[in-house]
Amino acid sequence: MKSEVVVDVGKQEVSIALLEDGRLMELQKEQREITYAVGNIYVAKVKKLMPGLNACFVDVGCGKDAFLHYQDLPPQFPSCQKYLKQVMSDRKRLFPIAKATFENNLPKDGNIKDVLTAGDYVTVQILKEPISTKGPRLTCDISYPGRFLVLMPMCDKVYVSSKIKSAAERARLKLLVSSIKPKNFGVIVRTVAEGKKAIELDEDLKLLVKRWEKSIVAIQKSRNYPQIVHEETSRVVGLLRDLFSPSFEAIHVNEKETFDELRNYVHFIAEGRENVVKLYTGGQPIFDHFQITKQIKSSFGRTVNYKHGAYLIIEQTEAMCVIDVNSGTRTKNSDCQEANALEVNLGAADEIARQLRLRDVGGIIVIDFIDMAKAENRQALFERMTENMKVDRSRHNILPLSKFCLMQITRQRVRPVLAIDVEEECPSCFGTGKVKPSILLTDTIEEKIKTVTQTLKIRSFSLHLNPYVAAYVEKGLFSLKWKWKHRYGMGIRVISDQSLAFLQYVFIDNEGNEIDVKEEKDLPSKARQSS
Repeated sequence: MKSEVVVDVGKQEVSIALLEDGRLMELQKEQREITYAVGNIYVAKVKKLMPGLNACFVDVGCGKDAFLHYQDLPPQFPSCQKYLKQVMSDRKRLFPIAKATFENNLPKDGNIKDVLTAGDYVTVQILKEPISTKGPRLTCDISYPGRFLVLMPMCDKVYVSSKIKSAAERARLKLLVSSIKPKNFGVIVRTVAEGKKAIELDEDLKLLVKRWEKSIVAIQKSRNYPQIVHEETSRVVGLLRDLFSPSFEAIHVNEKETFDELRNYVHFIAEGRENVVKLYTGGQPIFDHFQITKQIKSSFGRTVNYKHGAYLIIEQTEAMCVIDVNSGTRTKNSDCQEANALEVNLGAADEIARQLRLRDVGGIIVIDFIDMAKAENRQALFERMTENMKVDRSRHNILPLSKFCLMQITRQRVRPVLAIDVEEECPSCFGTGKVKPSILLTDTIEEKIKTVTQTLKIRSFSLHLNPYVAAYVEKGLFSLKWKWKHRYGMGIRVISDQSLAFLQYVFIDNEGNEIDVKEEKDLPSKARQSS
C-alpha cells in the first residue's frame, strides 16, 4: 500500500491529507491562529468549584472556562502542586526537580473541594479542544510525547506499551529506560520503540527533557497568569510524529518554511529518509494536483455514495452520529435478498470506517444496516467492521449487531468533527436565482484584469478559474489568455482551481493574498441597499 501525506499551508489555515493508494483516508484542518490545541500546557487559575460534579472550572485564557474533573488529577498531584509553588516563589533561582520531594498520593475516590480552592494556580494540559459551546477539557497529568517515549514530570515510574508482546523486549526496554531517565521523571515507552537502540531512545529523552526545561523556566519567569508555557509542536510535525513509517512514499508540502521544518524532523527521527519530504512548486493548487479537492467534495456532506449505487446518510449531532445504510439504485434479486443485503452492508462497513477517520467523528455512533435474518451474516459484518477499524488510531469500542441490525460504536473525541460544506453558493446571483448572461463572463473578467493592471497597478498576478472555464480561456493558438497577456502584460497567469464554482473567479497576487476587485454593481441589490 502506497502512503503519502500532502500538506497545504495557507495564510489562515493548514490542511493535511493522508492518502493510501491515492485515496483520501484522513483530513485535518487547523486555523493558524488557534492556540488551545491538544497538548498545550498552561499555568491556569481555578475559577469555580463544582462539588456536585466533583470538578472545577479553570481559566486558561482562551475565552471559555475549561473543565477539570477530579479523575483527571494524577495520584502525584500534591507533589506537583508543591513543586509548582516552589518554582513560582523564586524568580531568580530555579528549584531543581531532582531535589523535589513526593507527598502522599491522592485517593482515587476523593473530592475536588478537599484538594483545590478558587484562586489556586495549577499546571494543566489540554486534553480535548473546545467542542460546540463547551470549553476545553483539561488534565493535570502532564506529559510530553516524543517519537519513542512520553515524559511525565514528578512521576518516578517506567511503563511499557501493552502492545509490545515480547516479555524479553519489554524487560529490556524497561531496564534501559530506567537507567537513562533523570530523577523524579516517569516515562512511557511507546510501541514504536520496540527493537530500538539505546542511543535512539536517549536522544528522544533528551529532547523531551529540554522541552520540559523550557516550560518550567517559562513558569518561573512569567508574572501574569493564566499563561501558556508549552505549545505543542505544529500540527504537521505532530501528525508525522504519530504517523511516520518507512512505508511513506512521499510527504508533499507547498511552503518552504514548513518544508525545512519537516525535513529536519524526519532527519532527526529517521536519518536517511529525509528525501521523502518534497517541496511542491507547481502552479496548480496542491490539493487539486493530487486529486484531493474532488475527493473532499465527494466524501463530505449528508449523503455519501459508495459501491454499485448504494449510499450512506450521515446525520451529526453534538453527542451522537447516526448513519443510515441504503441500497439505492443497486439491482436486487428477490431470490437472494439476504446475499444482496450482506454485500451492501460489507461495502458500507468499508466506507463507514473510512468516514469515521476522515471526519474524525467521536462520541456515540449508531449505524442502521440493512436487515439480515442470518446470525452468521451479522457476525461476518461485525468482524469486517472490527478489521477495518484496526487501523484507526483513536480509541474505540464496537458492539455486535442487534437483532434489528443496529451497530453501536464509541470513538474517542478530542476535537470537533470535521464538517465541510460541499454545497456551493452561486457566485453570480448570490442566492437570488437570477444571473447575468454567462456569455459575458470573459468580458467581465477582462474588465477586472484591466482594473487590476491599470488602476491598481498590479502587473503580476494569478487568475484562478474553474477548470472548465480555464480550459475555454486557454483554448486555441491565439487563446483569450494569450490576448490578455498581449494587452495587459505577461505577468498574468491562469490557474485551474477545482475549489471554485463554475462562474467564480479569484485574483491572487504574488504574496498569496486575494485582490479585491468587487464593485458595487457586482453585489446583489439587497447588499447594495444595506451598505
